[in-house]
Amino acid sequence: MSKPSEPRRTRTIRTDFLARVEGEGAMYVKIRDGAVQAVELRIYEPPRFFEALLRGRDFREAPDITSRICGICPIAYQTSAVNAIEDACGVVVDGRLRELRRLLYCGEWIESHALHVLMLHAPDFLGYESGIALARDHPDLVQAGLQLKKAGNQLVTVIGGREIHPVNLRVGGFYRSPEPREFAAVREALERGRETSLALTRWAAGFTFPEFEQDYEFVAMSHPEDYAIERGRIVSSAGLDIDVRAYDEHFVEEHVEHSNALHSRLRERGSYCVGPMARFALNADRLSPLAREAAAEAGLDAAACRNPFRSILARCVELVYACDEALRLIDRWQPPEQPAVDVVPRQATGYGCSEAPRGLLYHRYSIDGDGVIRDAQIVPPTSQNQLTIERDLAEFVEHHQHLPDAALTLACEQAIRNYDPCISCATHFLRLEVDRA
Repeated sequence: MSKPSEPRRTRTIRTDFLARVEGEGAMYVKIRDGAVQAVELRIYEPPRFFEALLRGRDFREAPDITSRICGICPIAYQTSAVNAIEDACGVVVDGRLRELRRLLYCGEWIESHALHVLMLHAPDFLGYESGIALARDHPDLVQAGLQLKKAGNQLVTVIGGREIHPVNLRVGGFYRSPEPREFAAVREALERGRETSLALTRWAAGFTFPEFEQDYEFVAMSHPEDYAIERGRIVSSAGLDIDVRAYDEHFVEEHVEHSNALHSRLRERGSYCVGPMARFALNADRLSPLAREAAAEAGLDAAACRNPFRSILARCVELVYACDEALRLIDRWQPPEQPAVDVVPRQATGYGCSEAPRGLLYHRYSIDGDGVIRDAQIVPPTSQNQLTIERDLAEFVEHHQHLPDAALTLACEQAIRNYDPCISCATHFLRLEVDRA
């Protein structure tokens, strides 16, 4: 009988191409004597310098330029941009124009969440290598989910002019307002999509979730009248409650050597968590009745929502809500007399936030009296989650380091995908390296 091999003092695990996330990056884990010594989410996608590109540009160009940051969530960038520019100019866009912006945003939530739930995240729980492989065994559900994503894209097209990088949103409102008849086809698609969202929520509730509870400080926008998407104050589960203009007083970005994306943290307490799980934990009582029923049926409790692997359920519930909310807004839609209000530039600094599918998205612009942008700051949700992702991974590896290299690699990839990271916005992920001794 052969003798068992001596345990390796150093183990290195590499994943050269991590699928089902967006962007480029890597992860490094160092284990010594059974203890996790280092976890680094290494972001090596080249910096894109959008903040520098904005300097010297006309204030009206901000929404069109920033929408190019991401092809999945361009409306989030446009919305936060116009919120900040309008704040600088002392303009409030409200009433039907605000509702139209919210309706447009619902379209983005639908297409983004449907993509993540079905094609990117669900395969992890069911042992499939891809959404394509999943479709072979669940063709009807995947087809219905893709039709749901298409409904979100249709809604974006009707309001925004096209489904990728919409062109109709502008500082002060829109270039044109759609007529009620233009929503007829997409309304039918959304009604079917709402049923699909309910089915997806029930389906995902049956997944087996790893035992992994974390103590997060959740951060999200909140508004007393609705489930916050395009307006609200910034609140947290630890008692933070501030106006958007106070963001820089409580949050700070820092450069770390292993990442081309800045790390964001709370000045007072460090890492925090943004995204669907945070929104649900802080605002579940303002979901529509149907979405609240779906959450309860799925066993999702706002007071005990601390397992990041269950974030897929929060996304499913938000899909139900986004369809519900879009139908409500379509049914009451009447075009305003003018598609936009006048915006006159002034020398000032403006602040804007909105809730991108992946979480809080902050913009700040300083403009001069001629409307030229002199300074810009953009803080994407993925960069805000980076410290929390690294903390999750350190804790997860600590309790699962007994797994073989391949199994640990897959588990770490899934832990990353809990956050639906968009690395082209801030970070992305490709290669996993584990150094053991």
